[in-house]
Amino acid sequence: MDNYSFLQKTLHKISLGNKLIKKSLFEIEKNFFLKKENFIYNNHIFITGLPRSGTTSLLNFFYLSDDYASPTYNDMPFILSPNLFSKFSFNKKIKKKERIHNDGIQYDQDSPDSFDEVLFLTFDESEIIHNYVNFISLILNKYNKTKYLSKNNYNYKRTEQIISKFPNSSILIPFRDPLQHANSLISQHFLFSEKQNSDHFILEYMNFLGHFEFGINHKSWFKPVKYNNFNEINYWIEQWYLFYSRLEKKNLNKNLNIFFINYENLCKNKNSKEILLKKFNFNEKNEFSFIFSEKEIKYIYDKNLLNKCNEVYKKLSNSSLI
Repeated sequence: MDNYSFLQKTLHKISLGNKLIKKSLFEIEKNFFLKKENFIYNNHIFITGLPRSGTTSLLNFFYLSDDYASPTYNDMPFILSPNLFSKFSFNKKIKKKERIHNDGIQYDQDSPDSFDEVLFLTFDESEIIHNYVNFISLILNKYNKTKYLSKNNYNYKRTEQIISKFPNSSILIPFRDPLQHANSLISQHFLFSEKQNSDHFILEYMNFLGHFEFGINHKSWFKPVKYNNFNEINYWIEQWYLFYSRLEKKNLNKNLNIFFINYENLCKNKNSKEILLKKFNFNEKNEFSFIFSEKEIKYIYDKNLLNKCNEVYKKLSNSSLI
């Protein structure tokens, strides 16, 4: 997004910035490519949680098995009409490179990413789930697969709807040491704010995709209770607490379709990949490593708040798959 040509930027603005165009192309796509095959009961994977918790690593691990279909950069910018424009290339070929987050994660033209939130921004509440089912069908059709793979940090609030539509699906919710996690979030907030100030298209691009996790247009997951300054780490620690304490209190682990995953264990446990492979019944066709990251904390933080977070972290760890 940070080196797109004028034509590419214009196409993104036209195709992603106009609801009427997105809806119209989606209707055309359905008329030509929507199939009536029954895929509802297949073992789809939905990954959600706070960003910087390992969601992208899990996405890439599952995707490299070649068992799943997921929206990729090949589908941009006409993300809601993947089959209609499959013969055209609107992005110059992206060679494998580090993504804009500067976190060592590589991507290229064929990489999956968190794109399906575009659909949720396009349609009214009454239309969303029905159209989400249709969108998944279209992605499966394009890539000739039977199982869908999604990474969407906002699907945490749609778990019940997803499970009701896809009863054999699995929802994976990774979580991470709260202080390290908050430190990663505030670092990304500063990074994206700087990049968006220097290049307005990066801000527009993030808005088009519904990415408000950090940067100038950051939106809180939950209304702040005590801390509301995005530039202070206590804000991000409190958001961690509000996010994961509510998920823990909902006892989501009692739902057989929902699995919490401890990020530290995922990276350090030698058997973590085997656990995932066995649990979700797929094969590792390409070698993949989960990389552990731990940074020095240079901020002053609310120790009482962090203690509350650590209690939630322990509870989640006790009920996690890994």
